[in-house]
Order: sequence, then C-alpha cells, then structure tokens
Amino acid sequence: MQMTFNLPEIERVATRNKVESVLDKYKMYLLMDPSELEPNVTSSFRLVPAAPNNQFHSSTEETAIKRMDQEKQRKEFLKKIQKSVNRLNYQERSIIINRYLKDDDVYDYEVYNELGYSERKYYRIKARAFYKLAFILRIEVYKQEGEVS
Repeated sequence: MQMTFNLPEIERVATRNKVESVLDKYKMYLLMDPSELEPNVTSSFRLVPAAPNNQFHSSTEETAIKRMDQEKQRKEFLKKIQKSVNRLNYQERSIIINRYLKDDDVYDYEVYNELGYSERKYYRIKARAFYKLAFILRIEVYKQEGEVS
C-alpha cells in the first residue's frame, strides 16, 4: 500500500506580496539611520521634586539601550535577507538584487533589458525566485481548506 502525502497549496498572490514587502523592508532598513534616537541633551526643570521610582537608568542610558537593540535587530534582518538571496541561483539572485536590493528604483522592463532576458523568461525566473525566497524565509502563505482559486 502506497502512502500519499499532499502538500498544501500555496496562495501565490499573497506569498508574492509578502516577499515584496520583506524586500521593501530590507531597502528601508538599508536607508535607516538610527540618529533619530538621540538622547535628550537639555535638562527639564520642575517645580515639584521628582518622586523616587526605582528607575536605574537615565533617559540617556535608556535611549542607548533602545538604540543598540534596534540596531541589532536591523543588522540581523539585513543579514538574514542577504543570506537568503545568496542561496538563490545566479539568474534568480541577479534579478532580485537588480530589481529590489539596489539603491536605485528601477522597473521590471529596465532589469530584463539590462540582463538581456526576454520579458517572459524574466517573469518566469522572478516568480521562481519569489517562491524560493518565501520558503527560505518561511513566509509562504497557504490556501485555507475549501478555498477555491
């Protein structure tokens, strides 16, 4: 008796949108400058003395800790995306990098012309790259039971 294993079906549009949003987030993280988390330099004066609140950190220390935590998360995210993209084959990687990870905003037609692909081949490779990235990053979206495409 042969066992059958049915894989759940992927919701392609939702998965593609999720991958695109992750790639957009990557681009924004590259641009992010943590300078907006600077500590307050001016002291605040009050007429009422501050009540003891068992607070061990000054606002400067809290800002520094928050900034370090956010920077660590940002670097981990960037590294995760870079490793994921590097796992793709050369064609897929070149499309993702040229279209989504460079500083310039470019359109699909510019990328497939630059890489020398036909439009059909470009979109086929791009779809495969998105599918692979979704699984590598574990962000694929599955169709629900009874859902009809």
